[in-house]
Amino acid sequence: MRFVGVISGEVKPSQFNIELSTADVERGSFIKVNHETYGWVLARIDDMKRYINNKGEEVLMASAYAIGYKQNNQILIPKTPFKPKSRVYTADRELIMDILGIRKSKKNSIYLGLLEGHNVPVYLDVGKTIGKHISILAKTGAGKSYTVGVILEELLKNDFPIVIIDPHGEYGSLRYENDDYDAMLKFNVKPRSYDAQIKEYTANIIINPDAEKLTLKPQFSLEELIEIMPMKLNDKQKEILYNALRRLEHQEYTIQDIINAVRLDKSGSKWKVISGLETLRNSGIFEGKPITKEQLVRRGQLTIINLKGTEPRIQELILTRIATDLFNSIKISEIPRFLFLIEEAHNFCPERGFGDAFSSQILRTIASEGRKFGFHLCVVSQRPARIDKNVLSQCNTQIILKVTNPNDLKAISQSIEGFTPGMENIIKELSVGQALVVGEPVEQPIVVNIRARETKHGVLGREINSELGEKRQGVIEKIKPVFIKDEREIMREKIIEKKSLIDKIKSIFLRD
Repeated sequence: MRFVGVISGEVKPSQFNIELSTADVERGSFIKVNHETYGWVLARIDDMKRYINNKGEEVLMASAYAIGYKQNNQILIPKTPFKPKSRVYTADRELIMDILGIRKSKKNSIYLGLLEGHNVPVYLDVGKTIGKHISILAKTGAGKSYTVGVILEELLKNDFPIVIIDPHGEYGSLRYENDDYDAMLKFNVKPRSYDAQIKEYTANIIINPDAEKLTLKPQFSLEELIEIMPMKLNDKQKEILYNALRRLEHQEYTIQDIINAVRLDKSGSKWKVISGLETLRNSGIFEGKPITKEQLVRRGQLTIINLKGTEPRIQELILTRIATDLFNSIKISEIPRFLFLIEEAHNFCPERGFGDAFSSQILRTIASEGRKFGFHLCVVSQRPARIDKNVLSQCNTQIILKVTNPNDLKAISQSIEGFTPGMENIIKELSVGQALVVGEPVEQPIVVNIRARETKHGVLGREINSELGEKRQGVIEKIKPVFIKDEREIMREKIIEKKSLIDKIKSIFLRD
């Protein structure tokens, strides 16, 4: 510990000012003060100012608030003020970790990064972090997807099953090692590939040729089929669909079989039903060998549902069907507990007034009931105000990067118990790559500098391969003049050598 100043002026139980004796203390730094009754209390510098006093001397002042002290494994806040002129010191690592609830063990943990202003690694308990659902929120460009990548790496190390809905096809880069060695050195991480733990499926294999084709089973109840139809049906059309399913009862069937059964109806209302069924058929996601729940959820496996190039309505359909099947399966313990991560969550469970998605209902159900079965939800978005508030409020762990939009800040404040104006200011002032962690895994909200990824970020596999190919070609072109001779050049050299030898022989035999 290092002496940094003394308490000055009016002192309250949880707030006080410090006359600093050094200028190398920053806002956000953790400090400690020895209370006459409670012992060492952890506090945090909230603000700072510099001015000239009546004597013409420069004074550096800081305002701080008490975070708490530990007693009988509980974190308590002082009820009586510190003594004026009490000495203030920098907080030591052990006190910070104890009071803030930061784990000291790497086992069953998520290494998120370093505590802001301190070389203290932040390890979050896996169960507490995702057990009661998690949200990752940020404005565009603040580091949201990068943070998701870090969390996915850590969960894969813990062999935790993950299924991710990936609308932009950006998480396949977890197959490739990071080459930003300077950034990794700072956070004591090493480059790593998770290729062996990744399975990637897509509805559009033309745009995503490296992924396997996603096929879903075309077996529906009437309610399920009505729900995933790309348009609303009236009562007559629902009756036509019901009769078609009745004809196919107790047998395996395809979407085309349903279309053929609907064609048998004599009503003109059947054409709208057929149009909707043809849209489902043409999506291609019901053609082929269906993917199974065991293929989707496996211990230590990241299953990526790559939806890049897929129409929004079909994306909703895919998420709805997969989420419904997995929820039904986990309720009867057919699959292990897992994390279901949804990128661009505001598109799949929008708040009322921001559109409609038929995937909303199953996500609301999972948010309210999933945790007790081990169906852990993670919603990721750059527009918190557009996410269904019932879903967002069920996330008991929130990792929030920089957000400045007033509507988004309001949505965040309404979803966090005990949200304060101070937390709002912190969120607005975060730098890129910094996150405020709130909720189950920490005793107090903390700001974390997100660690460097072990894998590539934001570059698709085929782009990486293209880059590597270009680099290899570039190297070859550079060394070719030195080490590789063109065949014509070699032949030319041989001809010259032979001609030289012939000239020498001729000069011996044809001397005067």
